[in-house]
Amino acid sequence: MAKRRVKDMILEIDFNSDEALYIQLRNQIVVGIATSQLCAGESLPSVRQLAENVGINMHTVNKAYSVLRQEGYVKLDRRKGAVIAVDCNKEMARRKLVEDLQVILAGAMCKGFSRSEVHDIIDVIYDYYQGNDDISGGERGAL
Repeated sequence: MAKRRVKDMILEIDFNSDEALYIQLRNQIVVGIATSQLCAGESLPSVRQLAENVGINMHTVNKAYSVLRQEGYVKLDRRKGAVIAVDCNKEMARRKLVEDLQVILAGAMCKGFSRSEVHDIIDVIYDYYQGNDDISGGERGAL
């Protein structure tokens, strides 16, 4: 697993993961925004710079940036490159959230997780993103 610093956050790319590299990169940038490690108006490294720093192909970084733009997390500026600019189209984001959660919750139900267990997991993760707790779960138990 490769670890590289981007601004004040460390990107961890697992070259052995089944998850595509651009998805790993996209997910870590979204988490960086959620945890305020990356803030609105802040520029991400250029495609070339990030590709070199992380040790991946420029096309992979470009694809991650394109997905982030399509999802409303960044805007592409000719002078500044990729800039954090979360688009707050809440209705569109709500539809996407419902769509994603339907599949995740179906999987959880198939694995026998109760509503209460799912709520506990969500609370732990939400608290983590708000800086109130450790992702390991603190008093609620490890995830």
